[in-house]
Amino acid sequence: MTWEAGVDEAGRGPLAGPVAVAAVILPADYDLQYLDDSKRLTALKRERLVPQIEAQAIAFTVEFVTAQEIDQVNILQATMHGMQRAVENLHPAPARVMIDGNRAPHLSCEVITVIGGDRLIPSISAASILAKVYRDRLMLNLHQQYPGYGFDRHKGYPTAYHLERLEALGPCPVHRQSFAPVRRALEQG
Repeated sequence: MTWEAGVDEAGRGPLAGPVAVAAVILPADYDLQYLDDSKRLTALKRERLVPQIEAQAIAFTVEFVTAQEIDQVNILQATMHGMQRAVENLHPAPARVMIDGNRAPHLSCEVITVIGGDRLIPSISAASILAKVYRDRLMLNLHQQYPGYGFDRHKGYPTAYHLERLEALGPCPVHRQSFAPVRRALEQG
């Protein structure tokens, strides 16, 4: 059989935490209701879908790209590296990969990019949901380590509250130092 994987990421825009990249191979006869772009689903719906996706998927992986890797190579290249790792860690290996967006890493199989794919392609929707939920869970854990920043509230995104806490406390080890607001906080500290 030839398998097709969907790939999506969550967390490119935050100032802190990793990017999460998920790859999912769904069977032709999957039975998952409410698959959609993770941003269009409530947190409760996403959480309820995760065990269903994991149980029905032929294969899935979730890879995290750290803030340090993002700072070393830039957000786009770091995301591409995460996509490569996610696809390489799928077993069985897919013959084709569908990626949300208009950019793709170099892979050893056929690659198709689909703008808005997280709304259109079920395996990309499933990947979108896994990436978002896994990242949100990690950010809740990081909130326990660094409680002053409110990661439980904003998941690292540049909200007014996060920017205020960043200015007051300075960056912590999971902040992306190459992102302008974090750089400014470093310079002021």
